[in-house]
Amino acid sequence: MKPEPWGLALDEVLANSPQRAGEEHHENNRDEPEEQRERVEENSSPQKLVPAQDNRPLLIVPSPAGAVFNQQMAYELAEEQHIAFAPARYEGIDERVLDWAQTRFRVFPVSMGDYVLYGGEVAVMAMIEAITRLIPGALGNPESLAEESHTGGLLEYPVYTKPAQWRDYEVPPILLSGNHGAIARWRREQQIERTMSRRPDLFEAYPEENWDKKDRHFLAERGVHFPKSRQAD
Repeated sequence: MKPEPWGLALDEVLANSPQRAGEEHHENNRDEPEEQRERVEENSSPQKLVPAQDNRPLLIVPSPAGAVFNQQMAYELAEEQHIAFAPARYEGIDERVLDWAQTRFRVFPVSMGDYVLYGGEVAVMAMIEAITRLIPGALGNPESLAEESHTGGLLEYPVYTKPAQWRDYEVPPILLSGNHGAIARWRREQQIERTMSRRPDLFEAYPEENWDKKDRHFLAERGVHFPKSRQAD
């Protein structure tokens, strides 16, 4: 899908965003069971997974390149005042849409795990169910929450579509160069960069023998070095 339909849809979300969302949220909480509110707080780790709250809505983007959804994240999201979801189909959302959205939303890419679906709708349904059941007052018996239990590769590179320029955001020039080798290298480095920053667990698990000479040079520039015995390819 081209970027403009996404832009229009997000414009609509902002236009219909409740102006008093924060006040309404806190007012409703006053009437909710105290023990269930305490349980939400108990399950919120000091190391937060969700971007800190401000006056912008939270935009969750289902993506294989996002933070992995888990129960701690569900508890944190249950405390949010306004959440919007942007599930995509096939190749995902044009990266410029996400760059633009960052100026108006707290954009939060979220993955349901290391696998790929046709689209993000099923992931959104799973997250909504996991989140809403943790909202104080949602369950008839809040004590039931106390009894619950809870492919070594790289992440995908950024996706860009037509047109080449959209709302003052441009496709990276390398992707328009026609140099397939350079494009492949750029995408590879974007994969490495994303995996290092977003999923260090996957980066650490990636087999060292799979890094080629160019990969190692790229990583060395970022302070990652390998034993000399493995540097020769």
